[in-house]
Order: sequence, then structure tokens, then C-alpha cells
Amino acid sequence: MKLYSSPLEHNSGYKHTNVENEVMENNFMFCTGIENSYPTIQLPDGKIKRVDEMEKTGHYHRWQEDFLLVKEMGIDFLRYGPPYYKTHCGPGRYDWNFTDESFRYLRQLKITPIVDLCHFGVPDWLENFQNPDWPSYFAEYAKAIANRFPYIELYTPINEIFIAATYSALNGWWNERMATEEAFVTALKNLCKANVLAMKAILKVQPKATFIQSESSEYFHAEHPCCLGYVRFLNEKRFLSLDLTYGFPVSVDIYEYLLENGMTKQEYSWFRNNDVTGKCIMGNDYYATNEHLVHMDFSVTPAGEIFGYYVITHQYFSRYRLPVMHTETNIAEPYADGWLKKEWANAYRLKQDGVPLVGFTWYSLLDQMDWDSALTQDSGNVNPLGLFDLNRKIRPVGVTYKNLICGWKDMLRKESYGPHINY
Repeated sequence: MKLYSSPLEHNSGYKHTNVENEVMENNFMFCTGIENSYPTIQLPDGKIKRVDEMEKTGHYHRWQEDFLLVKEMGIDFLRYGPPYYKTHCGPGRYDWNFTDESFRYLRQLKITPIVDLCHFGVPDWLENFQNPDWPSYFAEYAKAIANRFPYIELYTPINEIFIAATYSALNGWWNERMATEEAFVTALKNLCKANVLAMKAILKVQPKATFIQSESSEYFHAEHPCCLGYVRFLNEKRFLSLDLTYGFPVSVDIYEYLLENGMTKQEYSWFRNNDVTGKCIMGNDYYATNEHLVHMDFSVTPAGEIFGYYVITHQYFSRYRLPVMHTETNIAEPYADGWLKKEWANAYRLKQDGVPLVGFTWYSLLDQMDWDSALTQDSGNVNPLGLFDLNRKIRPVGVTYKNLICGWKDMLRKESYGPHINY
């Protein structure tokens, strides 16, 4: 099996052509992001509200300032996307005003966006992730983006599919607010189909496109041997979003689970026959909440960091054999500085051990709002997770990340091992 395929090739130098057609040798992607979640939630009074993180953090008014902060950090790559629910106004109808302005300024600053097209929500006219028509409309949107911004080559079509399906259709927290396995499978298959169709649509316009699939990396630990069977199932289920996206064959148990909960054999075969992995980088997100403890009554609670990023990402790499990017991590102060150093040590060790790691991300640029309740409450709580606070003052972790980038970027350019990407 060939690990590296066009445009991901193992050769002697990394080349990236930026918007001014300059060539940078072996440019490791140090990255941050503008948090742009926008699910709908139900308030205590029964009203439905759109939770827009870019609105809550003031980005719509301070976006130019925010992009300058990215440059101040010495960061060349930014996970960023337009507010999908505002931009896709109906079939074939778009409002590009904010996107045109913000993308133009990113280009002026020579910041390369990794364009995030769907982040936990859909426009009101499409309802939610249970809608079987949504994938084709999303592909239409992705093609429209690619046509309008033909110079863009890096995309995350749908952010954290596993989390979007779990929180919306299994936990009952967001969007459709359902809580059944059947609803979860429906959301999952629609999200994955939309993801694949969007990649195909973009490639028709921009054949050089590369897709960095930011996905939550999970692991479940057994408290007692009586839980082992259920834990094995959960540790197979955690791969489902990537299995479907990458056309990877699932186990018999998972296949039966999918069929029992509404997926047809024809739908499953569609994923097996629509492989786009030759254009993909596997993005792994890791937080202290990504590991779980399964108890004797089969309930699940957070386990904290037990294995960590190195071990869990290695499991995902061993399964898919794709180039890897560390696409999200953070933790609140006062632990952020130490957490960043630990995450970087894990990521770099992976690279040294032969895993083709192409980038690293602290997520996000700014503090976030109400993620302490997983966005289920509109409380206005500031979560100190950013490189900068909401007054745009740099946090200690921002200073550490800036120094880390400055100290490591030349070394990473010189290293001749690992993947090298030609655009």
C-alpha cells in the first residue's frame, strides 16, 4: 500500500505556493483558529436560539484586528470559515459580503486559510442533520465557495462529524436535539455523505485541493472486566465518521449496528465506493475530555488524560495510514501553558517516530464563550482558552506558543523526514 499519493508525496522538500506564488521550503503548518460554532439550542423558556461563537466573541466587529493578531503570533495558517448559516441563504442563493471582505484581508496578510465550511450547524431553511436533502445542498455550497475563491486549496468541509452527530442526535443537546441511536446514525450518514460530496464538488473546481479532516480523537477505558464488551464496541464506534468518510471497512458488529439503526446496505456501499483519501490529511483533535471511563452500569464519565495525544493519534494513524495534523487542543488557565508544552512534545515525538505529522494547532486564537456547558446554555461565561483574551490581550499561553513557533520553525524546515506536500 502506498502511503503517499498526489498531492501528498514523500520527497526531499516541502513546497507550498502561497497566494503571491512564493515558495517556502518544508513549511510545517503552525496554526490556530477562529472558533466559529453555530448550533441551535433550546433555551429554558422553550425558545430556539442560534449560538454563534463569532458573534459572542466580537469577531464580526473586530475581524481585522483578529487577523493582525494571527500575524503577530508568526502564524501562517488559520482554521477559519464563513458563518454557513448566514452565507447559504437558499438553493443557489448566497450572501458573500462578510466572506469577501474577510478572505480578501487574509490574502493581503498572506495568511493561508484552512476553510471550515460547516461547524456544528446548518441554515434554518435546511432544519438540521436529519434532513436527507442537506448533503446535496451542502455540496452545492462547497462548489460555490471554490468557484468564488479559486486560489484556496485547504479545506475542512465539516468539522468534527462525530461530535456534531453525537451532540445533536444522541445527547439531545443541539440542532435536532434527538437522543436515539437511529437519529445518531441518520445524522452521521448525512454528515459523512455531505463531507464526501463537498470534497468531490471542490475538486471539480480546484483539483489541487487538500482536505484536512478535523475530527475528535476518542478512547474509552473499562472500569471493570464486565464492561469490556461494551468498551470494545465504543472503541470501534468512535472511528465511524472517518470510516465512512475514508471508505474504510467496518467490523461485522459495527456493520450490523448501522443496519439496525437505519443505514441501508446501498448507503454503506456508497461510502465504500467513493474514496477520496488520496486528497486527505487526517486532523486529530485532542482535549482532556476525549478519554472516557465506562462504569459497571455502562454509564460513561470523563476519564481525564490517561493515554494522551501520542497514543490515541497513533491508533488512528495505524488504521488509516494518512498524513496527520494536530488540529485542535486547549485547556483553561492556569493549566494552558503546561498543556501546550505537553501536546507539542507528544506531537513532535510522533513525527520523530515516523508518523507523517504536517501541522500543529492551538485552538483557538481568542477565548471562547459557554463551552463549559458545551454551548447548551446561553450564559455568557467566558472560557479562558485562547491565545488572547476577549480584550485582545495576549495570554501567557499565547506568549509560549509564539516562542515555540519562533524556536521550532527553522528546525522543522530543515528536517528531511516526514511528509512533504506540493501544492
